[in-house]
Amino acid sequence: MPALRERTLKPGLKSTLVKMIGLSAISVAALTACGKKEEAAAPAPAAAPAAQAPAEKLKIGFMYVSPIGDGGWTFQHDLGRKQMEQALAGKVSTHYIENVAEGADAERVIRELAQSGHRLIFTTSFGYMNYTERVARAFPKATFLHATGYKTARNMGVYNARFYEGRYLNGVIAGRMTKSNILGYVGAFPIPEVLQGINAFARGARSVNPKAEVRVIWVNSWYDPGRERDAATTLLSQNADIVTHHTDSTAVVQAAEERGRWAFGYHSDMSKYGPKAQLSATTHHWGDYYIKTANEVIAGTWKTNSVWGGIKEGMIKLAPINSVVPAEVRAQVDKLQADIAAGRLHPFAGPVVDQDGKTRLASGAISDDQLGKMDFYVEGVASRLPKR
Repeated sequence: MPALRERTLKPGLKSTLVKMIGLSAISVAALTACGKKEEAAAPAPAAAPAAQAPAEKLKIGFMYVSPIGDGGWTFQHDLGRKQMEQALAGKVSTHYIENVAEGADAERVIRELAQSGHRLIFTTSFGYMNYTERVARAFPKATFLHATGYKTARNMGVYNARFYEGRYLNGVIAGRMTKSNILGYVGAFPIPEVLQGINAFARGARSVNPKAEVRVIWVNSWYDPGRERDAATTLLSQNADIVTHHTDSTAVVQAAEERGRWAFGYHSDMSKYGPKAQLSATTHHWGDYYIKTANEVIAGTWKTNSVWGGIKEGMIKLAPINSVVPAEVRAQVDKLQADIAAGRLHPFAGPVVDQDGKTRLASGAISDDQLGKMDFYVEGVASRLPKR
């Protein structure tokens, strides 16, 4: 494209244009000076700080072996879950699956909880142990807690309560209240956890009544109200005037109420199912433990552990003692409970003698390791352990 040519102006015209431009500039300056002074422009408003995204809630999963219902083992765990939700509102969200059998289906449920983003998972029955361990290996970034078991891993811990402490105190009441000296006990499975309770109940009863004996019927199920009721009825027909159980439903307490006998609830206060029958109950309390564990996972401070809390830690408590129990017996139980909490009394302090007369421990107290392997009945249990 050719260059543009500059036009040549005549000298007179060029001088005139220069003067006009100069005058225009002077006029603009004068007008500006004489006019109203302009206000300084307001500074632009500062940008609002970006809203901070809310911290992601910790997703927590629970797996239950029986229906929640309104009493029993699973009911108590669910109370603990709700207590944790309330205490940590805004920090956690929980999800539970109830009535999961202790079999291959348990592994599927645990795995689905982990796959769906649950970073803390509580599996609340002994038979879930191996499945929990297997899934924990596959999901190393999640934390798994198994109730009543003994296997641990880098991201898996166990927790339990010293049920036997409450059982011993129940046994003392039973030994003082029985007329027939026959006490009935409905058991789920002959594992150490259940044997501890039977033996502690027997030792508590025999500590105040050497004639007392405990008879046991196994139902081979954690939750089967029909079989639990049948077992209780059989024991009552054998002249047991007090019955208790290590199963999940309220059937045993109800059977005692219907027959005009006494009973001890378990897991929960079951007095509404046996207002006349229930003398007391060994109750379990998990909420404080769940809150503490969730806080540790949120803070990133949780480490593999084995927790076993009892009366001292508030994980085991007695339900209110029925007014039919004499004041002197209630006072005795209160003192024994304080002694257990203070470490002055152990339900399995030596000598511990089995039902065949063999001394299992001469002095001192049975260790936690020995309790975890208990496979015998103590003096005062009339039934025989089923053969494995």
